[in-house]
Amino acid sequence: MPSIYQLKPRFQNLLRPLVQRLHARGVTANQVTLAAAGVSVLLGALIAAFAGYLWLFALIPLWMLLRMALNAIDGMLAREFAQQSTLGAYLNELCDVIADSALILPFAMLAEVSPLWVVLATLLALLVEYAGVMGPLVGAGRRYDGPLGKSDRAFVFGVLGAGVATGLLPLDWLDTLFMLIAALLVWTLSNRVRQGIAEAARQSPPA
Repeated sequence: MPSIYQLKPRFQNLLRPLVQRLHARGVTANQVTLAAAGVSVLLGALIAAFAGYLWLFALIPLWMLLRMALNAIDGMLAREFAQQSTLGAYLNELCDVIADSALILPFAMLAEVSPLWVVLATLLALLVEYAGVMGPLVGAGRRYDGPLGKSDRAFVFGVLGAGVATGLLPLDWLDTLFMLIAALLVWTLSNRVRQGIAEAARQSPPA
């Protein structure tokens, strides 16, 4: 399925000069990973605590864009400067789902929104990433299939945040939109499982 993730190589090329400067200053991939997760949690807590101030939701698209850059930067630091580690692999996956959850759940604090749909979308996003990391366990690669992978979710929730903050998105539409997001996440989960099975079958020699 088409995904914003497919634009990642071009995005990385734009970031490469910055990555080189960060490495020269002694910044590590794990530091970037932990910083991105920490800021996401703090930002999510701030927005949830003061959800009545709708303008705060504008911080979500701004941070989502910066977080996507940080996610690319930590990967480039790890791969291109020999910083890959087992701990880094754990941090990369765990911090991503923690940050995602922290930035999705504040929508549940809006009075016009049913928390059920927000929590369901959050849980499905976790399952989608779990299905992605299960690829190597069955003999396939890490799966990034869409239509609602990590980068796509960042875009979608960034748009929702901007819509809420500016008042351009009627709040009584959000339940319907979260239902649609949940359906797309189920589709994404199915794609990752099916494509992982298919890839594993191709990798296994016939008996």
